[in-house]
Amino acid sequence: MKSICYDRFGKAAEVLNLKEFDTPAPAQGEVTVRLAFSGVNPSDIKARAGSRPGVLKPAFPQVIPHSDGSGIIEAVGEGVSSDRIGQRVWLWNGQWMRAFGTASSHITLPAEQAVAMPDYVALETGAILGIPGLTAAEAVFGAGDVTGQTLLVSGGGGTVGYLAVQLAVWGGAKVIATCSDRDIERVKAAGAHTVLDYRSNSLAEEILAANGGEPVDRILEVEFGVNVQMNADVIKVNGTIAAYGSQIEMAPTLPFGPLLFKAATIDIILIYLLPLAERQERIERLHKALKDGALTCPVATIYPLEECAKAHDAVLAGARTGAILVDCS
Repeated sequence: MKSICYDRFGKAAEVLNLKEFDTPAPAQGEVTVRLAFSGVNPSDIKARAGSRPGVLKPAFPQVIPHSDGSGIIEAVGEGVSSDRIGQRVWLWNGQWMRAFGTASSHITLPAEQAVAMPDYVALETGAILGIPGLTAAEAVFGAGDVTGQTLLVSGGGGTVGYLAVQLAVWGGAKVIATCSDRDIERVKAAGAHTVLDYRSNSLAEEILAANGGEPVDRILEVEFGVNVQMNADVIKVNGTIAAYGSQIEMAPTLPFGPLLFKAATIDIILIYLLPLAERQERIERLHKALKDGALTCPVATIYPLEECAKAHDAVLAGARTGAILVDCS
């Protein structure tokens, strides 16, 4: 198989190399997938750069990056129905706790991590569902249905936030979103009822005003550390802050008093660790939203496999209006 790999941390152009490996045969309970697309996420960039505290070298001698992808099952191991051969699938946790991820022509992994993809889902879309799609679904529906609730989506212009806005509206919620001025019209078009500039000095007051003076039921937070005080100001009693990111401030000081007297729940989401039963439920919601035409997963740029370093740089640069994919064909 033809793969992108690295054996040390560093800048993308310096450590990512195109190599040939033997395609691993599927063991019991596994499938081998010929990949069409690989999704590139910020977590892939951090892992390759070695930016995680205390991690000094890659966990494996050779790492094929990326956890998300889509493609066609080519072979199955013992215990997996041969009917799955030829099946279109999208993947989750492709490189989580494993050496070989989806930046490759092939991947072999446990069968449950290859999700049968309905005909109405494009392969490009499938490569976005693993981390962005499931994170958005968990952030919106982690406590169940949201019909009649008001959800605040922080960072509605980002890939996860943009999907979350659509899912929340589809789920029957009133959505207030924040984003940069550049993305306001795009997030409105995604269905948000009110869109606010996240840089506003009166953001909490504007959020409450957008909800008729009432606090919100649930907050989907991409920058927990810098926004936790605002979150405490606008969350309702017994409300939930579903936080899936805190890049700017990883060691925040919490306003415990305001959170205490709201009895607020802080739900920290790491989608890699979502239990299988809950994951299956979120997958079903994603597929239903796609079938209903309520969810669009935009793609900003697709790079050929040999230009994977450029794909990493594009994710690192930010300021994009869709996902970054690698063409593995």
